[in-house]
Amino acid sequence: MTPRPRKSLAQYWLKREDILQKIVQAAALNPADSVLEIGPGTGNLTRYLLPQVQGLLAVELDSKLVQFLRKKYGHHSHFWLVEKDILTLDLQAQLQQNPTFPPPNKVVANIPYHITGALLRHLLGSPSRPWPWPFQRVVLLVQKEVAQRLTASPGSKIFGALSVRIQYLAHCTWVCDVPASAFHPRPQVDSAVICLTPRIPDPVAREPRRFEQWVQQGFSQRRKMLRNALSVAPELLIPILDQLGYPATVRAEAISASDWVRLCNYLCDACGKQLANKPQIHNAKMQTEC
Repeated sequence: MTPRPRKSLAQYWLKREDILQKIVQAAALNPADSVLEIGPGTGNLTRYLLPQVQGLLAVELDSKLVQFLRKKYGHHSHFWLVEKDILTLDLQAQLQQNPTFPPPNKVVANIPYHITGALLRHLLGSPSRPWPWPFQRVVLLVQKEVAQRLTASPGSKIFGALSVRIQYLAHCTWVCDVPASAFHPRPQVDSAVICLTPRIPDPVAREPRRFEQWVQQGFSQRRKMLRNALSVAPELLIPILDQLGYPATVRAEAISASDWVRLCNYLCDACGKQLANKPQIHNAKMQTEC
């Protein structure tokens, strides 16, 4: 008997076959791939993934679903089911328990929406702490509003700090819309499938912690011009904006992710030069302002 979805775990089973197939197509699987599937649920997506890969590591928190999945797919030698919260999974430590299992190089998942932000950090890391296990591709079914923010272009009202941080770490593409009617039970929001391709940042933020801080600061007061939102002296900021081709009146959402990196790198250089030219007694104040 198929377990019932639990609202407490935000469980919604994707039932549309065409969308399941689009998710698998977006993963661009080949026989040499090994996949990490997060929250396999009743295995609707699992049955499409298993025949196409050499290994499938499924991580499921719900003990009833774990029992169900073991009965359904446990006979497959390349299927490894782990009962665990994905946010607490230490992938390297887990793989040491099964050294013959091929390490996952791709992630495919229909994830609980309430853990999206934390899961993105868990899979991709952050600019200051990149994930040490770089996946080739991450295909996720997420809330439509989140998908829009992740794939947003500069100048859009929904382009924000999350857009910049994720686009710094990965190429983000929209795969398809997923209406609420595609699930059982029906959620209150529409969804979308996105594909994240982790990459080496170009350009690289030389001081990633400052990069994160300035990006967050810039978007925390979206209505303000950037020169009034950042705790940086305008005489330092405005010439750099001009060098990058932006007016002095520019707001945070008009600056692309790559130009945010350039802006922060130039600011670090400018602050460093200004600190070098100031007496030591003023250094603490200057560091705060820069």
